[in-house]
Amino acid sequence: MIRSGFLAVIIMMVISSLANAQTLTINITKWPASTTGNTTFYLAGDLNNWNPQDDQFKFEKNTDGIYALTIKQPLKELHFKITRGSWQTVEADSNGNAIPNRDWYGEPSGILNIEIEGWEKQVVKRHTALPNVKILSENFSIPQLKTSRKIWIYLPPDYETSNKKYPVIYMHDGQNLFDDYTSFSGEWAVDETLNQIFAETGKSAIVVGIDNGGPERLNEYSPWNNSKYKTTGKGDLYVDFLIKTLKPYIDKTYRTQKQASKTVILGSSMGGLISLYAAVKYPKVFGKAGIFSPAFWFASDDLKKYLNQNHQSLKKSKFYIVAGKSEDESMVPEINDVDAELIRKKMPEDQIKIKIDEDGTHSETYWRRELKQAILWLLQ
Repeated sequence: MIRSGFLAVIIMMVISSLANAQTLTINITKWPASTTGNTTFYLAGDLNNWNPQDDQFKFEKNTDGIYALTIKQPLKELHFKITRGSWQTVEADSNGNAIPNRDWYGEPSGILNIEIEGWEKQVVKRHTALPNVKILSENFSIPQLKTSRKIWIYLPPDYETSNKKYPVIYMHDGQNLFDDYTSFSGEWAVDETLNQIFAETGKSAIVVGIDNGGPERLNEYSPWNNSKYKTTGKGDLYVDFLIKTLKPYIDKTYRTQKQASKTVILGSSMGGLISLYAAVKYPKVFGKAGIFSPAFWFASDDLKKYLNQNHQSLKKSKFYIVAGKSEDESMVPEINDVDAELIRKKMPEDQIKIKIDEDGTHSETYWRRELKQAILWLLQ
């Protein structure tokens, strides 16, 4: 009886494992009648850094007239949208309004049939960056990665009329921070938020935005290799750029408060992952971190090992972590695991702020909403 029961448990575990990590075929069975006959459909999702025109994730029309894509690598979950090759031609509801990401958490059949109701309305994007946002450089050299990148800088409203020194916030995904015109899916409105904080409290900070590297984003925002996503971790090189090249330049060129307690690193998703990594590895440089909807799932085992083995003192650090409860089924448990590990490292509990929202989504809209509260807490 014991052997029989043990065997049954093993069988159930195998079945569960197969159900939760499997190949997936997605069939597009219906699309708007207005769609032209030569349209090509693509999957853009967390598997390919949300690339809207990735030939590796292109649907093929079969003999039944259905568009199909088989993802051959085992999956436990997938978050995605369908595009026609760009974010200007992404799927929408029947009225052309934006829809949430599609979420798949495993089906026994390994087959997902979907219908596309409509295509998003074409909206002419406009520049929205305020006058106190400047382009520091279109091609700022990143010797550590042998490339260059656009760098944005926000200066407080009273920067030109005072002699004050200011805290500095370093933020990733610069395209999405200040200007709707350059944003992927709407901007964070960092400049409007900081201006509002200044008007209400007199407090402010310099914000430095670093554009992501497009196809290199996953590589640059992860310190570890990931065989599942076929990425090479360049996160250490990216962080070295921030502390050895960019921060010294900013401190030399602008009136900054250079100490760690006045230096924040902040980002979302993969940007949240690299922000935590940088703040844990270099607490004497980045004393504070804003961690929004972190992609801890991308390198869960490596992250746990890293936190466990790192010997830097975090007694003076402050971390603000915010996420939506339903963004991902592993989001909250992984945040709780990180929190527990940080406390085991003797980081004071009152210096870790975790905010989990029932309505939080993995989107710039949500992060924009939460930014003011996070900055106020971090700048205390």
